[in-house]
Amino acid sequence: MHLSAEELEAGLPHVCAAPSDHGFLELIVRRPEVGEREIVEVGDLDTRIGLLGDNWISRGSSGTSDGSPHPETQLTVMNARFAGLIAGDRSRWALAGDQLYVDLDLSEANLPVGSRLAIGPTVIEVTAEPHTGCAKFVSRFGHDAMRVANSARGRTLRLRGLHARVIEPGRIRQGDAIATC
Repeated sequence: MHLSAEELEAGLPHVCAAPSDHGFLELIVRRPEVGEREIVEVGDLDTRIGLLGDNWISRGSSGTSDGSPHPETQLTVMNARFAGLIAGDRSRWALAGDQLYVDLDLSEANLPVGSRLAIGPTVIEVTAEPHTGCAKFVSRFGHDAMRVANSARGRTLRLRGLHARVIEPGRIRQGDAIATC
């Protein structure tokens, strides 16, 4: 069952109440193969590979001239509150296709391009590449979820999430503190 645009809009105050300078890593999801999701409690971030065990590096990108992985899309980060709103049960969050689900304000105003986030011992950097949904997102959460996420307000709030790259590698764990740095 998908929420209507009105139901989604009604849930946005809770999403917008996410902390702005500190929060928590709620969920880590690896995508070992296209269409596969692995929820893990611990993940390793690498400056070249991204999230170890994820298919970002082997999948490549249509956004590069040679099909190599796009360096600006190494990680995908989504607001856990919005994931909860559109997916309902936490077991469905991973269907959004993102790797890191955080309780943090991901808006452009709070985290402009180049902002850095410390997650446990690691540091990631927000990149300029926009993060938008796809047909799979629509099939899993509905047209209204896509419309709200990709509306002018939704893009400013980065409801669909953001892209980032690893600056300082290391091990992350569900529940790790996140802080702007």
